[in-house]
Amino acid sequence: MPQPTYISVILPLRLEWEPCYSCAFDVAPGDRVRVNFAGKEYIGTVDRTGIEPEAGLVSQGKIKPVTKVEDSLSPVFPEEIALWKAVAEYYMCTIGEVYKAAYPAVKIQNEETQARMDAQAKEKEASRLRLKAEKARAKISSLEERLARKHEALANARKDTVKDRLEAEAAAISAEIDRCRTEIEAAVQDTGTGQTQGQTGKAPVNDGIVLSPAQEEASARIREGFRAGKPVLLKGVTGSGKTEIYIRLAAEALNSGRNVLYLVPEIGLSRQLEYRLRKIFGDSLMVFHSAESIARRRLTAYKVRSGNGWIVLGTRSALFLPLHDLGLIIVDEEHDPSYKQDSPAPRYNGRDTAIMLAGIQRCSILLGSATPSLESAHNCSTGKFALVTLESRYHEGEDADIEIIDTIAERKKHGMRGSFSIKLIEHIAETLASGGQVMLFRSRRSFSPAVQCTECGTIPKCPHCNVSLSLHKGGSGNGRLVCHYCGYSAPYSGTCPQCGGEMRGLGAGTQKIEEEAAALFPQARIARLDSDTAQSAVYSKDTIRRFSRGEIDILVGTQMVTKGFDFPDLRLVAVMQADTLLSLQDFRADEKAAQLLEQFRGRCGRRGEKGLFVIQTSVPDHPVYRMLAEGKGQEGEELLSERKLFGYPPYTRIINIIIKDTVEQRAERMGTKLAGVLESGHPPYTLSGPYSPAVDKVADSFIRIIRLNLRKDRMLAQTKRLIMKTVTAFEVNEKYENHLAIDVDPS
Repeated sequence: MPQPTYISVILPLRLEWEPCYSCAFDVAPGDRVRVNFAGKEYIGTVDRTGIEPEAGLVSQGKIKPVTKVEDSLSPVFPEEIALWKAVAEYYMCTIGEVYKAAYPAVKIQNEETQARMDAQAKEKEASRLRLKAEKARAKISSLEERLARKHEALANARKDTVKDRLEAEAAAISAEIDRCRTEIEAAVQDTGTGQTQGQTGKAPVNDGIVLSPAQEEASARIREGFRAGKPVLLKGVTGSGKTEIYIRLAAEALNSGRNVLYLVPEIGLSRQLEYRLRKIFGDSLMVFHSAESIARRRLTAYKVRSGNGWIVLGTRSALFLPLHDLGLIIVDEEHDPSYKQDSPAPRYNGRDTAIMLAGIQRCSILLGSATPSLESAHNCSTGKFALVTLESRYHEGEDADIEIIDTIAERKKHGMRGSFSIKLIEHIAETLASGGQVMLFRSRRSFSPAVQCTECGTIPKCPHCNVSLSLHKGGSGNGRLVCHYCGYSAPYSGTCPQCGGEMRGLGAGTQKIEEEAAALFPQARIARLDSDTAQSAVYSKDTIRRFSRGEIDILVGTQMVTKGFDFPDLRLVAVMQADTLLSLQDFRADEKAAQLLEQFRGRCGRRGEKGLFVIQTSVPDHPVYRMLAEGKGQEGEELLSERKLFGYPPYTRIINIIIKDTVEQRAERMGTKLAGVLESGHPPYTLSGPYSPAVDKVADSFIRIIRLNLRKDRMLAQTKRLIMKTVTAFEVNEKYENHLAIDVDPS
């Protein structure tokens, strides 16, 4: 009896180890197997084969056998497993958690559905080929009878002319018999193979783009960076034509027979970009994000796995597609915080994970932004990245003028009309009169971010979170009060539940800005684009298309309207209540605000027409506005020197340990106890906390955070392993599982 083979299997579970199974089948790393773990069945991925399990486990029969090899599911590429391991190590989670993110249950179900469809298609094709072979055999039988008669007639023929004719006819019949036999052989050979082939014989992509001299020079320098084996950061002012360069380099990679991954931070950006890329790449373009249908995502994963010559446009989740033979990865708007996954694990950054993937796939990677992150700027200064700059706009336009309006001063002299200053109203009227378009940005959706009783001062809060409820109008009645954290909602009556007084809105969200704009400019065509309206993909895509065509005069929106879009007639952009961008409890607040404002400024005046950027604020002297007005980028020495002085990234690494508990006192007690354990023994990091974040209760869970600040040195990876070991041991010893989470490089 042959000796059993032992394998380790990656399961979609939070396990610090890989379970060992005995296997009577012939398997290789990457194969999918069905196994039993703790009384439940899972589909796992084989990581290692031929391992030596503990002798005690073998003798006691505690190693379970593999239930089944899932031959219908395609094996996982080695590059995928390598990425899972890299992500798990860097972001301090288990490989099982990464596997679950890469292959969630619904994705595996999609694969099984695709496998069934393939099997059905294969059987249908096999039936067709069998029928074809049977017809060919029947035809051969008939032809052989005819050929026998011809040979008999030829033997009895006396005239040469008759012999010649019969010989020719017999030769033709013999040739037809040979053709039928070849047809049978081909049908038999093809029956049951069911091999899925990738795209072959594609026509070369002609991007049809004419690059400017500056773009040509930038492209050449990017290729130099690729040849040096470095990630390349393309820093180009808004409107400089970075997208044209992306397209040119993507076309070159596709024409070399390799695949391309094109990442964007948000779904909204992909929708406008998809239309542009589709015109160039046609059916070679695949789109992957959560707003795509399950069927389309399944098809994308299927096609990407099966062949070459694809360009995938997607958000961060596209990193976990079965990618192989990548020639280029593009990370557009690399600075955007939307690339960071906050929950659940793995809490990864899409930009940094893309860099890991490029290293594993040994392909080129291009990061692009008009406002690079301080981390990327620092990597350029140290030589880790190659920096390429584009300092002129593609259409030779100038930067928009900046006007900062002091709303406190305006209110004192009665210069405000609701959320709009009279100065801004005049600018909007002038822009509309000249045929231009206007975009208004407000960082908060809803009608009012909060409501308050005019009699007793009560501000309704979410019963499950420590936040105010936002007023959303629409539908029947006066609207609803909604929690933007857990989704709780309740009808809004306009009457205080405590004293019966009148409730009034505090502040203005996008919904109220839209309403006020409609009252001020009744002839204008106005639309809104925020996460409420964007829940309808059709509405969102239609709104962007209509604004691009000039069918909308004023567009009101949240952050999703500030980046990546290119609208030719947009001449005025304005920030309403800009102070909310600067009031965050975050050491990155100034950096994020500067990036967002610079990105928004770049939306207007992109076709030679000089635009105007208006900021309404109660703190006009804030350093971020000063840097913006003076033309200093957020990668400037001022912000970097502050980070270095206070020991913040990119000069250090930050890890947050998040405690969540439905009992507040226990969260506080356990956080304090864990902090004591982490701080014992002179650790190679500094610790602060546990402290309460600005929102310290979400969905009935109280939150405390312990922040660790680590030096960037050779011991960094070892220190992270030590921290993870300490936290894991604390969970076990204190019987406190499922309450702690580790967030590396929090956004």
